Amino acid sequence: MKGDYQDLVDEISAMLGVPATLENRDFGLIAFGAHDSDDDAAMDPVRTRSIMTRKSTPAVRAWFEGFGIARATGPVHIPAVPDAGVFRGRICLPVRHRGTVLGYVWLLDDSAPGPSASRLAAAMEVTTRIGDLLAEEVKAGADLARELRAVLTAGGGWERDMAAAALRTALGPSADGLHVMLCVAPWRGEEPQVRAVPGTAALCTLPYAADAVALALLVRLRSPDALAPALTALARLREGAGRGAAAGSGTPRRGLAELPAAWREAVSAARASVAQPRLGPVAQWPAIGPYRLLTALPPEPDPVVRPLLEPAHAELAHTAEVFLDCAGQASRTAGALGIHRQTLYYRLSRIEQLTGLDLDEGEDRLLLHMALKAARL
Repeated sequence: MKGDYQDLVDEISAMLGVPATLENRDFGLIAFGAHDSDDDAAMDPVRTRSIMTRKSTPAVRAWFEGFGIARATGPVHIPAVPDAGVFRGRICLPVRHRGTVLGYVWLLDDSAPGPSASRLAAAMEVTTRIGDLLAEEVKAGADLARELRAVLTAGGGWERDMAAAALRTALGPSADGLHVMLCVAPWRGEEPQVRAVPGTAALCTLPYAADAVALALLVRLRSPDALAPALTALARLREGAGRGAAAGSGTPRRGLAELPAAWREAVSAARASVAQPRLGPVAQWPAIGPYRLLTALPPEPDPVVRPLLEPAHAELAHTAEVFLDCAGQASRTAGALGIHRQTLYYRLSRIEQLTGLDLDEGEDRLLLHMALKAARL
């Protein structure tokens, strides 16, 4: 289908004699025509960034939408505004299907008099064909989202088997290939286009926490070590999800039988990246170490440790965590905290009083260390 889009964009470029690009309604790049010019000034930063990063910034999107392109049913002329990085004027051809805007064809042209009305009308007829393709893709994506959601939320036994069989049928031969589950949580807004991450076979949103959802993506891989493009795209998707969003990936698996387990890994990895930012921007399940166990713990802290986790004792909790991270070595801990050793000993005694734990006992240390790390989740 990608080739179909490219053919239609090339048809518009040839018809009008100007460079054209096709973006979806979220301003994600789908296809672009060749720009054959020796004049560097013929390009501008907005178009270059769109092609290089395959998307436009929220500011650029808001700027162009301000010209009414989402409501327009015909060509919209947009003037050059150098201060906004728009060095050349544009003509936007809205791509619609049954009255709904699904994307935009952008013509980079500020020459006078520009394409004639008859040629623009012919180009709009081509956008109708593009709209049909995008509508088919949206419907297919919705069907796959429903099937993926069913697999990830189904109970065990026959219910899960039926859901997996339906997803396998929808995916076709690629269902038995190598996949990885990816997670962005919390996710704000609508489900993105399937092409948001390279190789995405299906995506959906799922309940994550109170009034929050997570975005689940099933991504095809050529090999287990070919994760880099998907993780890079997922990091960008996480940035677009807004402040506080985390991202994680599960272990690559072949086929669909273990998708629920892979999804739990991806969610756990995303949670671990919040607790330990050095694991991000996309935390990978095999690399999160003790958090593979910690994310399986119940959300409520152990009663013994709960008093230490109160906001009034944040400094003591931090001292305890650093002390345990330093393997109980007083000199290292005092140096890491920048305090005198006597101050450290006083704080440790207060920690023991609050929790009733004996920091000379290995199991008490283990309980405290796990509780403090789990609290970050």
